[in-house]
Amino acid sequence: MRQGGRPAEAVRHQLAMDGLAEIVASHEEEHGALTEQEIEAARRELFGDVNAEDVERGAA
Repeated sequence: MRQGGRPAEAVRHQLAMDGLAEIVASHEEEHGALTEQEIEAARRELFGDVNAEDVERGAA
């Protein structure tokens, strides 16, 4: 039985996360580790006022 676009969507999501991890690693290599404030600002910009626990669970 075919599961529709879910496997392809999961692969796209994983590739995007891998790309983001590379971007963050490159930035941190050049500028040092991101602060909690920088991470929170990025989270708000990406997801609005959703709290961190919801984002980590994928609820955003």
